[in-house]
Amino acid sequence: MTDTRTPSKSATLSTGVSRRTLLKGTAAVAGAAVGSGAITGFPTIWAQNIKNVTLRQFGTGVSNLNAVADKVKEDLGFTLQMTALDSDAVTQRAVTQPKSYDIADIEYWIGKKVFPAGVMQPMDVKKIKNFDKIVPIFITGKLTPDSAIAQGTAPHTVGFVEGKDSTKFAKAPTEWMTLIPTIYNADTLGIRPDLVGRPISSWKDLLDPAFKGKASLLNIPSIGIMDAAMVCEAMGEVKYGDKGNMTKEEIDKTLKIMTDAKKAGQFRAFWKTFDESVNLMSSGEVIIQSMWSPAVAAVRAKGIQCVYQPLKEGYRAWGGGLGIAKHLSGLELDAAYEYINWYLSGWVGAYLNRQGYYSAVLDTAKQHMSPEEWAFWMEGQPAKADILSPEGKVMEKAGAVRDGGSFQDRMGRVACWNAVMDEDRYMVRKWNEFIAA
Repeated sequence: MTDTRTPSKSATLSTGVSRRTLLKGTAAVAGAAVGSGAITGFPTIWAQNIKNVTLRQFGTGVSNLNAVADKVKEDLGFTLQMTALDSDAVTQRAVTQPKSYDIADIEYWIGKKVFPAGVMQPMDVKKIKNFDKIVPIFITGKLTPDSAIAQGTAPHTVGFVEGKDSTKFAKAPTEWMTLIPTIYNADTLGIRPDLVGRPISSWKDLLDPAFKGKASLLNIPSIGIMDAAMVCEAMGEVKYGDKGNMTKEEIDKTLKIMTDAKKAGQFRAFWKTFDESVNLMSSGEVIIQSMWSPAVAAVRAKGIQCVYQPLKEGYRAWGGGLGIAKHLSGLELDAAYEYINWYLSGWVGAYLNRQGYYSAVLDTAKQHMSPEEWAFWMEGQPAKADILSPEGKVMEKAGAVRDGGSFQDRMGRVACWNAVMDEDRYMVRKWNEFIAA
């Protein structure tokens, strides 16, 4: 079941006329409402033509969701065509086929590889209505003023460029962003508590010989290497200067440990897609693995025990956002900004929160969630009623508590972010050798 609560126009309206340079030659008069009435106050020609716009978006399956495309059509009046690929394919397409998309829905570590290629245009933060409400971890790298900045490719380090036409990442916030943040989470290991047979408390448990042939690791190099580093560090086998920017020696040590474990039969599989991880866990072929929060929820939705296990060493975080292709201009560029503002206006944020992810603007998402939902997903409180998925299926029974607790508990214990290292090419080559070993 799709959430049927209809946002008010004031909540859904993504931006006012004064916040955008309208199409040249149009009269600034109130236009006809489009779709469900979410767009108001635009020139008539804009409202008449917007229904003919199609924006092509691509990214990973995590956030390229059909429900979002359907809601865009309903609220904004134009068409959003989505293509879901794995992370490596997303990175390659972004750079080598820049005319094949209008919106790039990518993770920040991918952005570090893509944006210097000059295939995307910096975005004007003055056109982003809720910019000042974005979670500060994307602006300063800190969840709170006292927070430590985690290792890896933290989003704020690649979130801004020096100017309108720049491809050089800025060391401090500017008026020009590479991506407008939309979705993020703090990842850990997923386990089958009915099958592991003992408490799981550390990343090193992934390599416990007790789980020989029943463990799995994520096979996306820039993400999997960080999980591997969390394991090796927890084992006390490798002491990193910076897990997010390893030396060749550190990469070699890390992947030798993983290769030795693989040769000993520790791993059942290496997965790349959401569905693969769900199938491995729900079948019982794997009982401990790298996992994403909604994948754990998908296993539980089948009536199978599955836990997203908090670990004493902390979490590996990731974040993604929406970027605009360099070629986009005119009406399509206006529509892209309208879409991004709509994305941060609350409906999508609530949808993402209900899947176990986090939204970049919490205030607006809260307006689209019930108090019981917000208390469960964001405050870590016991559910006062059954918790439903965005499709209306029961995910958790009344009384359940979210794995990992509150938003502050999870995002406040981030040890590292998915990373692109200085030795990235070397790392990817060594990773592929490990997978092929």
